[in-house]
Amino acid sequence: MTRLMTSAFALAVAAGAAQAGGIERMSNDYGLLFESGNKVRLSFSAVSPDVSGEYTPELTAAGGGQDKTGDMAESYQNFGFAYKNDINEKLAFGLYVNTPYGADSDYSKGVYTGLAAEWDSQQIAALARYRINDRVSVYGGARYLRSKAEITIPDLLVRSRVGGNAQAIGARAQELGAQAAAAQAAGNLAEAQALGAQAQQLGAKAQRLGGAAQDFGTSMEFNASADYEGDWGAVLGVAYEIPDIALRVALTYESEITHTFDASETIPGLGIDTEDGENDVTIPQTVALDFQTGVAPGTLVFGQIKWSEWEKWSVATPQYEDVTGGEITSFPSDVWTYKLGVGRQFTDAVSGFAQITYEPDLDDIQSRLAPRDGIVSLGIGGQYKMDNMTLRGGIEYAWVGDAEDASGVKFEDNNAIGIGLTLTTEF
Repeated sequence: MTRLMTSAFALAVAAGAAQAGGIERMSNDYGLLFESGNKVRLSFSAVSPDVSGEYTPELTAAGGGQDKTGDMAESYQNFGFAYKNDINEKLAFGLYVNTPYGADSDYSKGVYTGLAAEWDSQQIAALARYRINDRVSVYGGARYLRSKAEITIPDLLVRSRVGGNAQAIGARAQELGAQAAAAQAAGNLAEAQALGAQAQQLGAKAQRLGGAAQDFGTSMEFNASADYEGDWGAVLGVAYEIPDIALRVALTYESEITHTFDASETIPGLGIDTEDGENDVTIPQTVALDFQTGVAPGTLVFGQIKWSEWEKWSVATPQYEDVTGGEITSFPSDVWTYKLGVGRQFTDAVSGFAQITYEPDLDDIQSRLAPRDGIVSLGIGGQYKMDNMTLRGGIEYAWVGDAEDASGVKFEDNNAIGIGLTLTTEF
């Protein structure tokens, strides 16, 4: 039971098709801090998603009759390294290096052709665990996250948003003009002058943007990129154990991390070509409750409930927001992720597991760069122990929740499949 108990979380991490909301692809296995002995762990996962959508009749016509988006989600791989050292009977140290967040979207068919986004990240986390007694532990430390991003939005999508913003600005200019006339009629000349100046300024902007949106002789394609930006966050946790029944409950908090990117932006048709527009992007705080308990000799039940504050994540570069009136992309809601699994020890060397992951759909309008609403996945795997080495592997299949973006494109009947391997050496 002890071997199975210490490996349950790592077994579950072996599969990886169901990322935990937003753009999270890999999380730190803090369960390693509770394993006995000094260890080094290498991990690898590969995920192949299949995500496509169907355009509305209006978008199909605008895209030359193509009614499908094609598969817009690129395959990806994750690599991780973890090291754990027992400093003494009460104190243990853990080090994690991995690629926790990522996105690879690329549309190749229809009106969205050319819409592409990429997010890359690198993380290092250092933690210590202190055993207060045989049942209660506290742990915590810091993590350093580096991220970079690139995005391309094709001409037609940018042109549509700029045109819509021009109309909104024009309507606001008319409202201010009417207010200025009313103020003048009431004898409030200073107020009338101020309101009139604002109306004139907004009217000029509306004309400029509206004219650019109608000028098909110039390109309105938007490109933005931001090089690596690194920032710090905190990790805090507490755990309760009853070793005799392989029970452990652990509550882990990860603080948010805010990147302030210096983003370059270009829109040729509007003369935009900047190099240092500041853009704050918040990687969300999370709270995770991990649990496991023995239910019979050689059998363990384990799971996790995790909350991630993805509602705070958005990308809105200054120039793009100014000319379109909105952000580039965001996630509409926070995400709750639920996992439940069972592990079984067959022999001293061989163990296996099965787990299910569930995220409820929220019926929100989803970003076209991550068009999913909820997920259900099933993973199976096992481990083989030989001397001081343990090999674990798993495979996971995910049913990606149906979603709809702001343009009415429906993404339905999508899926993903992932495989994962970890190799742990004890020394």
